[in-house]
Amino acid sequence: MADRVTVIGWDGSPLTDAARSALGAATLVAGAAHHLALPEVPPGAERIRLGSVDLAARRIAQHRGSAVVLADGDPGYFGVVRALRAPEHGLEVEVVPAVSSVAAAFARAGMPWDDAQVVVAHSRDLRRAVNVCRAHPKVAVLTSPGAGPAELALLLGPVHRTFVICEALGTQRERVTVLTSDKAADHTWRDPNVVIVIGGSGAAPVRRAPAPGGARGALQGGGWLAGRDPGYPGAVRGWALPAAAYATVLGDSESPQLRAAQLARLGPRVGDLVWDIGAGSGAAAVETAGFGAAVIAVDRDPDACARTTALARRYGVQLQVVHGTAPQVLEDLPEPDVVRVGGGGPDVIAACAARRPERIVTHAATRDEAEAVCRALEDGGYAVECALLQSVELDTRVWAERERAVAFLVCGHRLHL
Repeated sequence: MADRVTVIGWDGSPLTDAARSALGAATLVAGAAHHLALPEVPPGAERIRLGSVDLAARRIAQHRGSAVVLADGDPGYFGVVRALRAPEHGLEVEVVPAVSSVAAAFARAGMPWDDAQVVVAHSRDLRRAVNVCRAHPKVAVLTSPGAGPAELALLLGPVHRTFVICEALGTQRERVTVLTSDKAADHTWRDPNVVIVIGGSGAAPVRRAPAPGGARGALQGGGWLAGRDPGYPGAVRGWALPAAAYATVLGDSESPQLRAAQLARLGPRVGDLVWDIGAGSGAAAVETAGFGAAVIAVDRDPDACARTTALARRYGVQLQVVHGTAPQVLEDLPEPDVVRVGGGGPDVIAACAARRPERIVTHAATRDEAEAVCRALEDGGYAVECALLQSVELDTRVWAERERAVAFLVCGHRLHL
């Protein structure tokens, strides 16, 4: 095993004394091509082009001497430190950090970033990064080849955002570009780059900068927790709230108790895309978005779409509202992770099952309807659970029944064959 392993972050600025000292004593240096070309790299040191970190870690573990790994930005923030410290390699490392590429990107844009989500985009799971951009008003995306600004923009589709694209930070080729997402696919972008994605309710416009480092614009306000404050703007404590909390009218099949059970089965989380078909009042869509998931709310009633849009704006959550009739309108929607069907029957269930989400949650008012929905799920390759839920709202002043709701809760879990 190497006698000493030092990981040095580099952000384009001159190396610190500690970094130069470690690099000068190195007998093995691993890094990208531009790192290995630094004049401080000893001419007699073994050089490893850092492609696969695992391969480099195995070589370092076999090396006798002092090893240095060079990486862009802060190597402890979505960087190589995690891979090098993996148990299978047994490496103990010293870290000399630098400014992370995310911090540098926001600095160039003149924006605070304590309220931003940060995601890493790979071509194999780019859609999850895109879902975070759908659901949150400020996101930094650490891109990779095949999962860059153009691909982000294409998957966002009709969800328009402002992109601040920071290319080759810390190098002579550095460039900062501000444009709307619908224009990003028309350009070729240099790697590596960081994309700041902003937009939606609460986001201030970004003004184009005359030169790198001059982009301006920020979300106002601050919080106490990095990333998104769990008490999202306008939110009241709790979920599965009654109609009075929303100052709206819930439909006959929208009891808070049924909504609580549906949300529990859906389990929405950051990175998910949730379809809410038959959004009705919009309460279920807004509460789902409150968990951090991206939501597409679909309804054939234009008034329902308007209510959902207004409710989302009031509670400060990001969601997309689509006016149309299922199942036809579903054909052009991006792939869902989980689906709530508030209305539509077996035909809609079958169309959703064909898209293979992990879960499909719905309800039925009668046993015949429940049986038809369950058959559609089973035919689509889903294991089904069904429960008859009854809730009675009481007036505690006189302990009399105020309202009663009865429904079959149906949940389909995708079978992994």
